[in-house]
Amino acid sequence: MRSMLAATLMLASATGAGAQMTTPPIPGTKPKVVQTVPIKPPALQTPSETADAMAQAERLALQSDLAWVGQYNGAITGDVSSRMVDAIKEYQKAKGGKPTGVLNPQERAALAETARRKQDGVGWKIVTEMTSGARLGIPSKLVPNQATDANGSKWSSPTGTVQVLLNRRKEANPTTAKLAETEKKEPAGRKVDYTVVKPDFFVLSGLQGLKKFYVRGTFKGDEVRIMTILYDQAMENTVEPVVIAMSSAFNAFPSGPQAGPPPRKTVEYGTGIVVSDGGAILADRLVTDACLAITIGGYGSADRLAEDKDHDLALLHIYGARGLKPLSLTGGVAKTSVDVVGIADPQSQGGAAGVSSVKGALTPVTSSDSALSPPPAVGFSGGAAIDGEGKFVGVALLKPAMVAGPATSMPASQAVMVSAETVRDFLKANAVPANGTSTDAKAAVVRVICVRK
Repeated sequence: MRSMLAATLMLASATGAGAQMTTPPIPGTKPKVVQTVPIKPPALQTPSETADAMAQAERLALQSDLAWVGQYNGAITGDVSSRMVDAIKEYQKAKGGKPTGVLNPQERAALAETARRKQDGVGWKIVTEMTSGARLGIPSKLVPNQATDANGSKWSSPTGTVQVLLNRRKEANPTTAKLAETEKKEPAGRKVDYTVVKPDFFVLSGLQGLKKFYVRGTFKGDEVRIMTILYDQAMENTVEPVVIAMSSAFNAFPSGPQAGPPPRKTVEYGTGIVVSDGGAILADRLVTDACLAITIGGYGSADRLAEDKDHDLALLHIYGARGLKPLSLTGGVAKTSVDVVGIADPQSQGGAAGVSSVKGALTPVTSSDSALSPPPAVGFSGGAAIDGEGKFVGVALLKPAMVAGPATSMPASQAVMVSAETVRDFLKANAVPANGTSTDAKAAVVRVICVRK
């Protein structure tokens, strides 16, 4: 049997595309002819073939991140194109890498983190316009002022350098071609340098006085909805990547769930760190948000006493617990990498609750946060980040990434590490004596279970 298998494998490896092979017959039967299907090894794949092999959500996230860093200026659809591959190569060259058109894990993590910083820098969020129910991506830090009337809403910067308008109106028998022609002329003096007219939407861009403008519109029945973005030419480098994201995120007539991060799970698992012998536990704010009940594995129910929305930290408390081994929160130094100690989701470990650790690379983002790549597995959010000497340097948090794409797309995950100093400040502000002395992070972490409606 072993020699027959070896001969079969050798024959399979020798056959080319479309070749046939005959399997040894079973006594009393006819030989069976099998058509072999050659598999192209990854090293021989083109960049487009590699991108095609990605899940749709991954391609959407990749296009979105490339747009946010200014390398991609096409529609964020998840479709693979030469423009997308060229954008990857340009990004690699800009970072001093080899322009292969395929991002390695380190390059992909760096791209995602850069895009996240860009999003955070402009205050990117998905909002629902109150009069129409339309959904838009809004750079809230660029346009913090909002006004709404019966015809729609306007978001603007304090000095009017950037403006976003959502207008709605009734119109008999509209078509995108007629709407585009009307918008080209209103207001007077618009100079259009780019036009796309499709059966279900239209896009215009150009100059309106001294400002650049971008218009995207559509209709349903006799209801017309048009998004207009105006910005000073001096703001071009800042606003144009945002315009691409806003165009792809615009959903004039939403029918599904709200765009943006997916809803939290009915039952969600995270990791907590015991920080005092009195029962104080540090956890992820998002994991413990809107819970009907919070349970600490092995100890029972917990109350959530405080939160830090800026850094997504939560303070939990369990009562009457014995044998706790609070972690020492002093002495660590965050360098370029850490070990994240946590408890993976039960589905990742066959229903078990074992404590484990994974390595992650750090990239400073702010004075208090660092990007962590690759993101640890689900369940690790809230885990302890430990330096090479086994000392505490921060808390690892998984965060859903906002993807500028269709509302049905699933955002990728990204991870950050909140510094030990921020953690100590949070505990001090809530009068928690961080009196832990243990340096055994595996003994100090616990499973956090949130049950929602």
